[in-house]
Amino acid sequence: MSDTNMTDSEMSFFEEIKSYLRLYMFSRRYQKIKAGQLTWEERLLSGPSSVQRLALGRMIRARFVVGWRKTVKRLVDMIVSYTAIVCSVPLMLLIALAIKLTSKGPVLFVQNRVGLRGKTFNMYKFRSMTVDAEAGTGPVWAKKVDPRVTVIGKFLRKAHLDELPQFFNVLMGEMSVVGPRPERPYFVSELRKEIPHYDRRLAVKPGITGLAQIKRHYDETIRDVKKKLRYDVLYVRRTCPLLDFKVIGLTVLTVFFGTGR
Repeated sequence: MSDTNMTDSEMSFFEEIKSYLRLYMFSRRYQKIKAGQLTWEERLLSGPSSVQRLALGRMIRARFVVGWRKTVKRLVDMIVSYTAIVCSVPLMLLIALAIKLTSKGPVLFVQNRVGLRGKTFNMYKFRSMTVDAEAGTGPVWAKKVDPRVTVIGKFLRKAHLDELPQFFNVLMGEMSVVGPRPERPYFVSELRKEIPHYDRRLAVKPGITGLAQIKRHYDETIRDVKKKLRYDVLYVRRTCPLLDFKVIGLTVLTVFFGTGR
């Protein structure tokens, strides 16, 4: 397979493999040095210092820890999303029927969003607003009291049921169950100008729910976005399976007790 025929994910996978191989060869050479098995020529060309050996050890451990966390996170994403889709099929059919009977327009709302490392994708939601809701205003943030929201849409948004189709985005690898909420390209472009380090939240896959979502609700001002960004950056820095499980648990409680939007 040539490089031109490989996808970004495949290229990233092979680059990761090459990095592991280089580290493995370097560590093997260090073991030979430690065991006194190198020839004098190899000793002349090798001989890492204790600082270099310590840095190498930390690098190897860090890479394996990151790789392990990514593997566990993807496994959790697959299990949770597949289970959610299978268990909610009857509910999703009822929601689709309710949307069709109460308002004109499609059942699903498809919108371009910014994901991992700035790559865009189509995000799916159950439509909770009127068709062409932004035709006269252009891109605007949703509000707590929004006249564009339909009757059934108010219930869907309160119970977070409008987000159910995003489990398909998770299965396709475009999103994760837990992560910063994906924003529209227009707002990302504007927020990059207003908020330093905004791109830090793009270091991980966007999520259906996240630390910022269980702590705060709608973004109506730049100040709201800045407050949420603190939680997003905190999640990126401390991301681990245990934190994901905690966020998922708190999200379930939020939905169950109806303390949503």
